[in-house]
Amino acid sequence: MSMLPFDQREGVIWMNGEFVDWADAKLHVLSHGLHYASGVFEGERAYGGEIFKLTEHTERLFKSAELLDMEIPFTVAEIDDACRETLVRQGLKDAYIRPIAWRGSEMMGVSAQQTKINVAIAVWEWPAYFDPEERLKGIRLDLSEWRRPNPQTAPCHAKAVGLYMICTLSKHAAERKGYADAMMLDWRGHVAEATGANVFFVRDGELHTPTPDCFLNGITRQTVIGLARERQIKVTERTIMPDEMTEFEQCFIVGTAAEVTPVSEIGPYKFSVGDITKTLMNDYTAEVQPKDAAA
Repeated sequence: MSMLPFDQREGVIWMNGEFVDWADAKLHVLSHGLHYASGVFEGERAYGGEIFKLTEHTERLFKSAELLDMEIPFTVAEIDDACRETLVRQGLKDAYIRPIAWRGSEMMGVSAQQTKINVAIAVWEWPAYFDPEERLKGIRLDLSEWRRPNPQTAPCHAKAVGLYMICTLSKHAAERKGYADAMMLDWRGHVAEATGANVFFVRDGELHTPTPDCFLNGITRQTVIGLARERQIKVTERTIMPDEMTEFEQCFIVGTAAEVTPVSEIGPYKFSVGDITKTLMNDYTAEVQPKDAAA
């Protein structure tokens, strides 16, 4: 599939308090963030011109930065406003929003106390994360060889750029085998998450989802738990072992990009796209719509 490279797109990007032409949003090759993964980011979506749960995403960006010993030189409200204005300037209603903060090039080495914390926000059109036809019948996931790390070895509750290295490796390996994505276990061998989405299972009309003790408790994950409870669907957050997947009837993954996506296979384990999955897909679609549009 041909795709226009991201450095050749049109429009503007908000960068350190100013709007710059898309092609001019650059950083130096010796930026600390490039060499030492000192960067944090968010992934947000706009529906009908409104960014879903914008402030929650911005607050998580600031929390991620704090966990990486970075102080963002703006307020949450300023970043919220910048995200909204960038969306407007790009002339988009349904779009993906990517705020990112990283250490600059003032120091080069592990120690980086004097680096400037840069912030940028880009907005672009967002096609379907998975093939639409495949998504409706349930995507197929590989079982990754990589595992989510022990919280004592990485700042696992930050949405930090370095934590996605093993996600890219896992997804590449899965796609080479013909899968859409990969399911990752954690360092203990418990079911954790997909490469960029949380996972839910259905058994006997109830939801089961791994406890997010070494990976992000996603904003979409929290939204879906709320939607399920509104429908009186019991949700249990707990340790899930891989062999338990033989006992589950349905499976789906959730995330800003994935939204609510049914899963038909995880390695040798098979699932159907059942009523609870379909209901929560529809409920989430309704939830993200601007309230005036839904009225």
